Amino acid sequence: MPEPRRPLTLTQWLICVVAAIGFAFDIYEILVLPLIAGPALADLGGLKPGTPEYANWISLLFYVPAIAGGVFGLVGGYLTDLLGRRRVLVFSILLYAISAVLAGYSTSLPMLLFFRVTTFIGVCVEFVAAVAWLAELFPDPKQREAVLGYTQAFSSIGGIMVTGAYYLSVHYADALPALHGSHAAWRYTLISGVIPAIPLMLIRPFLPESAEWARRKAEGTLQRPSIAAIFAPRFSRTTWVTMLMFAMSYGAAFGAIQHIPRIVPGLPEVSELARPLQQKVVSSVQAWQEMGGLAGRIVLAFLAVRIVSRRRLIRLFQAPGLIALPVVFYFFATSNLEMTKYGIFVCGFLTVAQFSFWGNYLPRMYPVHLRGTGESFAANVGGRMLGTSFAAVTAQLATAVPGASPPVKLATAAAIVGFLVYLVGFIASYWLPEPGAADLSE
Repeated sequence: MPEPRRPLTLTQWLICVVAAIGFAFDIYEILVLPLIAGPALADLGGLKPGTPEYANWISLLFYVPAIAGGVFGLVGGYLTDLLGRRRVLVFSILLYAISAVLAGYSTSLPMLLFFRVTTFIGVCVEFVAAVAWLAELFPDPKQREAVLGYTQAFSSIGGIMVTGAYYLSVHYADALPALHGSHAAWRYTLISGVIPAIPLMLIRPFLPESAEWARRKAEGTLQRPSIAAIFAPRFSRTTWVTMLMFAMSYGAAFGAIQHIPRIVPGLPEVSELARPLQQKVVSSVQAWQEMGGLAGRIVLAFLAVRIVSRRRLIRLFQAPGLIALPVVFYFFATSNLEMTKYGIFVCGFLTVAQFSFWGNYLPRMYPVHLRGTGESFAANVGGRMLGTSFAAVTAQLATAVPGASPPVKLATAAAIVGFLVYLVGFIASYWLPEPGAADLSE
């Protein structure tokens, strides 16, 4: 008869809380950009949608931070294996919280871009450190899968929170202290990213290091991490396939879903509204997408402990996405607000669930001394660098495809890009290695 599963200790709960805060606010910081990009470009640069300058700055704001985050995130994964999980995790959260505040005080587009870069670096490092930490905390395979799945669900809570923060900023901006002589909602929304640093400072003294990493370090048996080692024959297929599939997962989000705040104002029911009312509608549609993402992560966490085959698990979300995403963006997002809300819920459900999949999958594919490095290559080189570049691909493609208005052209481009990245990811899943033993032994 199997031994009953032990309840979580107070220390384990504290670690889960910190990791959940980190997961929530790394997505918070990523998803804030689609909400504030338009107003920020208008205020800081006087730029308007549909102009080449606007498209170029949108591309810069989406892609330059992702490139920097990918490079430094890969270094952060190496440091996670070298210096320990807790230390790197805590400082990454502090980095993006402080950067978020400074971004809110930007006086120029280059200043905004710089602090978006430092914010993204913190976000990229945080994910890798938190996943490695949680994976090594729970030796029981099913408990580990559940903890990783449900704590990652807080990423979508972060998306809902940023939507709420933007909504509140739009409604109550005039009651807040003026920043640089105005009450711009986008500034207050950026500054709200400091919130995760507050509970972190209170909890940090009680947090231990990963017991497995610390034990090996103390015994002198922890091998030195190496980026080259993840390309050794034992790991090379995992490294390349997960990098490509992670990129396609992010490509669907950044190449399609995250453009929805700039597509919605072009809908017939929204285009004639005043700008403040348009912003309220945008935040409402964004909330539908985040609720879909949250539902997807919860379903993924439920299925992760019940479906053995990892290929089968991810295809449950990839296959319907091949149809749903192009239909929603090409048909609904150009004609009907209500159908766009329901459709973006489905797109969020199918796409965001895949992000949680990688958090569950990757720790099982690398040993302790390479866990952070291997995860970081897939997440940061694949997801943050390559995947987020599809935001720029869609923005540039939108200038070439036919359409009656810039939002319609953008929706058409998003439908094309979204379908293609889903297709590539689905095909690549046939080469995805299945994990071996359920434990995390070498």
